[in-house]
Amino acid sequence: MKQPVKQKYQFRLPVVKGVNISVKYLLAFCLFIVGCSKSNEESLNPAGGGNPTGCDTVNMKYAVNIQPIIQANCYRCHGNGQSQGGISLDTYARLQRVAVTGTLVGVVSHASGFAPMPQNASKLSDCDINKIKSWVLNGSLNN
Repeated sequence: MKQPVKQKYQFRLPVVKGVNISVKYLLAFCLFIVGCSKSNEESLNPAGGGNPTGCDTVNMKYAVNIQPIIQANCYRCHGNGQSQGGISLDTYARLQRVAVTGTLVGVVSHASGFAPMPQNASKLSDCDINKIKSWVLNGSLNN
């Protein structure tokens, strides 16, 4: 009696319009998705929740979060009686005027088409810029 010949089966995904996806690439993609799933959230957000970078940009308040950033970085030229370039940022109303036009975010993030601020000083930290962006995106409220 003849022994059945063992056939080697190789699983391949079908070729679609010239694209050959191998199993190893499909497996790598699946592992990537699983690794970034919500079940892995604890390792991304350590105990206590919040932002793993330590920069909280949720519920930004003018007096508590934004005004101290502006005072520390902008008042030298745009506060305490100073208004270089005709811009004073020492009150909520004055800051809000440049916030709603997009100028505040543009200058502090050094966006193209805006004069980078603070002038002749280091750029604000990414955290401070993101706090300002969050405050502006949420209506730049006086809270």
